[in-house]
Amino acid sequence: MDRTRPTLRCLTEDLRLPVPPITTPLDEVDHPALNKAQEHFNGTEERPHERIGAIDDQVLFKVKVQRWRGAVWKSEPCPWLVAAGIREDGSADDFYAALATDAKAARSAYNAQHARPLSTQTYVGGLLPDRDDHLRYRLEEGTRFVRRLESAIPQLARASLQDSAEHTIVYDTFTLGVQIRAHEGHEAYVAVRITGSVPSDLVRIVLDIVPGCDREGWFPESRLPDRDLLPAEQAWSNLMDPAEARKLLGD
Repeated sequence: MDRTRPTLRCLTEDLRLPVPPITTPLDEVDHPALNKAQEHFNGTEERPHERIGAIDDQVLFKVKVQRWRGAVWKSEPCPWLVAAGIREDGSADDFYAALATDAKAARSAYNAQHARPLSTQTYVGGLLPDRDDHLRYRLEEGTRFVRRLESAIPQLARASLQDSAEHTIVYDTFTLGVQIRAHEGHEAYVAVRITGSVPSDLVRIVLDIVPGCDREGWFPESRLPDRDLLPAEQAWSNLMDPAEARKLLGD
């Protein structure tokens, strides 16, 4: 499960933050309420969560940090921060009571406009992620995938520098391999292999991420250091700066 993210409405109206460019996924927005939600709904461990009892048409959970209060809706592919607000010092107003009041009013408005009335006491459907939220999530997928490549490729390079073997990682539609042959004090030979069909712009992204290599120095290869290419395989080679190789190894 991905990290908790705010809905666009919550981001702009409740947190009062601008919508960042598509290269910044919404789960990376820095805000105390969102950070706390991610801490409690990180998908890696079960923590006790306090349900907002006054909301009965959906299961919403409380998030509290400093003066901020929030409501989280758990779903796939991620939990969503669907509402947030500040608890005013010395005020009798309670964020969750106000949320329930608004949800009851929304339920009344819904029933007035639909032939089949809701049997619940509240309606928070207007707070849940909508088409624009899901579209934004899909548009960010490219950024999230590049982030995964930026983490994986240096790890493959480091492992290959240690044993000169090819190290690979398998993705949904292709396999990526990196093999480095290093000689002490000299530039290291780098081979990158892709098995499967990938667009040319993704190939460029992969090659640009390989550390210590001239971005314009990649050449297509007909074989790998230890074998010929198999069908559906592509390979490119370059030289790695020895200083960058030492940095990768932590020397």
